[in-house]
Amino acid sequence: MARSKKRQRIATRGSVLLIASLFLASAALRISLGANAAWAENDFARELLMPAAQQAADTQDGGTRAEMTDLLTALQMREAAVTEREAQLQVRAKSLEVAHKEIERRIEALEAAEQRLSATLALADTAAEDDLARLTAVYENMKPKEAAALFQAMEPEFAAGFLARMRPDSAASIMAGLEPQNAYSISAILAGRNAGAPKN
Repeated sequence: MARSKKRQRIATRGSVLLIASLFLASAALRISLGANAAWAENDFARELLMPAAQQAADTQDGGTRAEMTDLLTALQMREAAVTEREAQLQVRAKSLEVAHKEIERRIEALEAAEQRLSATLALADTAAEDDLARLTAVYENMKPKEAAALFQAMEPEFAAGFLARMRPDSAASIMAGLEPQNAYSISAILAGRNAGAPKN
């Protein structure tokens, strides 16, 4: 009797374990099937939505690529225009540099010519002044009668120039030997030489 109770308990325990195992297996099977179904639904939805999403992404990517291509083309054209402008500016800068050097060379040549001309004029002025001073000294050292004969033959303006440079006593001696009309003309020229000069 004790043995049959013991067997009955073991059988009950075995049944409970078996039922529990079946419940667990059923639960595991349901969970597995549910998860597989969920995954399958997810995969199915992904497969259904994938072409549309991919198409939208491709369209957006294509639009972006087209915009990027247009932008790149515009930038390349801008760069080419800037490069061409820089080349033109460099050519112009070189031309201006050449022109500037040519202008400097011509200015230097003009300055050198001006210096030579000034030196020549100064030499000519000095030579003319020296000649006039020498000739005046010659007339002063001549005998008044002989000098008066020369001054009588000169134009009055020319004679007045020499007489104005002479010492007063020599000029007076020559004037005394001139004909009165010539002496008067020369005196009028000498007197009027500084008439136009400012008084103040």
